[in-house]
Amino acid sequence: MNNLLIAALAVAVSPTLTMANAQAAPAAPSPVQAEASAADLTASDFPVLAPAQASSDCGGLLRSPAVCVTARLDQIAALGTAYEEHLKGLGWLAADGDDNRIIFVRRRENGGCDGMQMIAFYDESKPAEATAPGYLGFAAIPGDVCTGQPAAGVTPQ
Repeated sequence: MNNLLIAALAVAVSPTLTMANAQAAPAAPSPVQAEASAADLTASDFPVLAPAQASSDCGGLLRSPAVCVTARLDQIAALGTAYEEHLKGLGWLAADGDDNRIIFVRRRENGGCDGMQMIAFYDESKPAEATAPGYLGFAAIPGDVCTGQPAAGVTPQ
């Protein structure tokens, strides 16, 4: 989880941030500013760490709202680690993940938690060459991620 590995180049799929061949939705709120909740930010607030460049359309590869950056595919793993460290400095903790996705959690000042995920991906319809564009997408996870959802048919008390 400490390293965002892209060696396998398998794309993780989640309900919040999913891959598609369709055009990406407009960039959504960025989850990276310490003073606001994950859902209140804009792409203009999102830091672009070197050697990345902003990618307003996420390469046309996502069907979920996200803020994306792009760099060469051979730079994505190191860039993911740099973002993980940057987010840690803003109070985000890496809570879960796999080779291509990290789930971050940060306590809210008034209780509860914000959540977001970072996913590494590339255009699988093209060769996975070192110089091909790779992407990191960042998306807010809706709701309070510290509150468990009751099982279906169970009424919370």
